Amino acid sequence: MILEKERELIVEYGQKLITHGLTKGTGGNISIFNKAEGLMAISPSGLDYFKTTPKDVVVLDLDGNKIDGDRNPSSEYSMHRIFYQKRDEVGAVLHAHSIYCSILAALHWKIEPVHYLIGYAGKDVRCAPYKLFGSEELSQVAFEYMQDRYAVLLANHGLLAIGETIQYAFDTAEEIEFVAQIYYKAKCVGDPILLSSDEMDEFLRKFKPYGKKQV
Repeated sequence: MILEKERELIVEYGQKLITHGLTKGTGGNISIFNKAEGLMAISPSGLDYFKTTPKDVVVLDLDGNKIDGDRNPSSEYSMHRIFYQKRDEVGAVLHAHSIYCSILAALHWKIEPVHYLIGYAGKDVRCAPYKLFGSEELSQVAFEYMQDRYAVLLANHGLLAIGETIQYAFDTAEEIEFVAQIYYKAKCVGDPILLSSDEMDEFLRKFKPYGKKQV
């Protein structure tokens, strides 16, 4: 079975989307890119994460051609491949429907630096304008609004996170959901005091040896 390791990881992290409260039902999707092979493994469309096996995971090339797998790939596959095509450091893409990120996406708000752990994504998390799920337009705005970042909100939709590894992409999704919850609740009672650009720069310098090189 080609890309066996990547397919096994997609099954593992798909289940973690549910157990860690980052999505509901069959919502969301995950992919991992094998740079040596030039192929991406991506979760299948509409299949229960706890019924998904490595064989159900679909392998595509970056033109969207199916290389292996009997299932249909996630309808969002173009939103994954654009990052593999245009950002050399990206090895995994994760899309989630986590509650607080989805609330802020419904408000078309960006997430501001109320907590230093936003640094998993960058200095803030922008909100890309609404486009239909699975569309090329959604892929384009997701890529545009994630420039120099590792996460973006998708208006009226959810969260997209990327990383060199699936572990980093997942950790980013989890930490940004945590920051989104803090930001939302702080806004309910007042105007949160934001970390300055200099304070975020200091954090990012210290954080650089972590995360992105995880395996």
